[in-house]
Amino acid sequence: MARKRGKKYEDASKQIDKSKKYSAQDAVELVQKLDAVNFDDTIRVVYKLNVDTKQADQQLRGAVVLPNGTGKDQTVVVFAKGEKAQDAKDAGADYVGDDDLAQKIQDGWLDFDVAIATPDMMAQVGRLGRVLGPKGLMPNPKTGTVTMDVSKAVSDAKAGKVTYRTDRDGNVAVAIGKDSFDADKLAENLNTINDVIVKNRPASVRGTYISNISVSSTMGPGVAVDPESF
Repeated sequence: MARKRGKKYEDASKQIDKSKKYSAQDAVELVQKLDAVNFDDTIRVVYKLNVDTKQADQQLRGAVVLPNGTGKDQTVVVFAKGEKAQDAKDAGADYVGDDDLAQKIQDGWLDFDVAIATPDMMAQVGRLGRVLGPKGLMPNPKTGTVTMDVSKAVSDAKAGKVTYRTDRDGNVAVAIGKDSFDADKLAENLNTINDVIVKNRPASVRGTYISNISVSSTMGPGVAVDPESF
């Protein structure tokens, strides 16, 4: 059964020319124009990639700091001891601990956006995999969240670092900011993400790599973006 959409969604959808692909700048401007919710909605981009995610070398995963941030205050926790724990606190981490932090999370506390750990703490953090994994909060070297340089990791997270990864169908979805952003800043964030996606094209992918790019608000319809517009 087809999913029933609300009237605002349907009205917004009618204002999009489905026969064309917009430039990155025009796409974000149109998404902002069509966003009719009464809160500061998140704007995101979704890539459909021609990759086989069953092949380990065709799975994308990483992180990038957006030049204009995400518009969201990130709550950051750090698993560290001693000097590194102090470094994390000095960098602005919201909660720093080791065994106590692990136990707090094990007991059900998940009121944070980013988890960072020093390598020596991963034996303890690994036991939280069933809790952190499904939430996308597990520290990982590929996203820079398992590191000895906790100061930089915390600073990056606070500055607007976003993670990206392919899902089973080869899609990558990333927030590029808020509806309240200037369109130029959203477009700059989008260009930054696009650079990363293109740069990390798996060597084994043949033919067309990016099948489709779409920008939308959380509650609104997608606007197709021309990959050649970047």
